[in-house]
Amino acid sequence: MGSAEVQSIHVHPVKAFQALSLREAVVEPWGLAGDRRWALVDNGGKVVTQREQPRLALAAAEPLAGGGVRLSAPGRAPLTVRVPDPAVTLPVSVFGTEVEAVPAAAPAHAWCSAYLGTDVRLVHMDDPAVRRPVDPDYALPGETVSFADGFPLLVTTAASLDALNSLMAEGPNAHEGPLPMNRFRPNVVVAGTEPWAEDHWSRISVGEVVFRAAKPSGRCVVTTTDQDTAVRGREPLHTLARHRRVGGKLLFGVNLVPLSPGAIAVGDPVRVLG
Repeated sequence: MGSAEVQSIHVHPVKAFQALSLREAVVEPWGLAGDRRWALVDNGGKVVTQREQPRLALAAAEPLAGGGVRLSAPGRAPLTVRVPDPAVTLPVSVFGTEVEAVPAAAPAHAWCSAYLGTDVRLVHMDDPAVRRPVDPDYALPGETVSFADGFPLLVTTAASLDALNSLMAEGPNAHEGPLPMNRFRPNVVVAGTEPWAEDHWSRISVGEVVFRAAKPSGRCVVTTTDQDTAVRGREPLHTLARHRRVGGKLLFGVNLVPLSPGAIAVGDPVRVLG
């Protein structure tokens, strides 16, 4: 693969809110420290994402010491939310998987509901080690995940985005491009690979941390949402459907599961182990 390295690292303290770029991050068994430990749910307990609410792209959450977050969004005064007492939990549905989560204090529910104009609650995953297993079709025994879509980390490559943008430039929606990487909401972006090299990974190391490639990432309507304006277009799904459709899924990026603890940093070498 040559001299591949970490180009950028991103966490999403509240699922579906803006990404936060980091120079380094601790790798926990269920994902990067601080990534998607909070989420919004509707009155039925179903997790709310940009699929239903594109305006979540404009909301931000600043991590605080101890695991809390400071919420901000257009038209709303910022709100500090502390980690709630895990004595009380409620059932939450994450893409069909039932997990227990801890509701935040009432002001957080009111703040998020007022911003979206619909009734939602903010919940916290207190202990990812026991709350939510990885999809058993792709997991090894004991693997768990936070409120991420399905796996601890999503990794994309800069070369594949360049290739996708080139394909898009030849299509009917060329005016929508080129697209930035934040459309795909990755945890780690790798530079220095060949386009689509990630399709063939089974194990990689990032710095000293070893990861297992669980499966390619099937993409959804969130990728069509401009993360700076919350406006939706047709791309990249139209181009992915023409060039990256495999088994009914539109593929971009790869889902990883950590096999060892440690920390990663921008500039760390990325090596294919198998």
